[in-house]
Amino acid sequence: MAWNFLTNHALVLMYIGKQPECTGLQIAQPIGITERAARKIVADLEGAGYVQREKIGRRNRYHVDASLPLRHPAERAVTVGELLELLWHDHQNHASRGRVPSANGETLRDPARTIQREVTASE
Repeated sequence: MAWNFLTNHALVLMYIGKQPECTGLQIAQPIGITERAARKIVADLEGAGYVQREKIGRRNRYHVDASLPLRHPAERAVTVGELLELLWHDHQNHASRGRVPSANGETLRDPARTIQREVTASE
């Protein structure tokens, strides 16, 4: 059975951070889950306060609360914003980038860039 380091909840949170006006289907397709599963995860994230939904006409706009800690007791020293910064970090392009707004007024790096990691030998 295949497995991933990040849960579907983390992937949905990352996608919402990148595309705050996305639909359930737009979330589901790149993650590889059903639209129903995507909507359930969004509801979970909303219920826990990690995401707030703003209704704009017939569409929703999501805001990520980057100040909240991760849920697991061993990871509570890390905030959602710190996790997203790490996951969205682009080592190859440190030029000025657009920023993504969060619910608490902070901004996060633009995650629309490809995540590239440099693998170095341990010293």
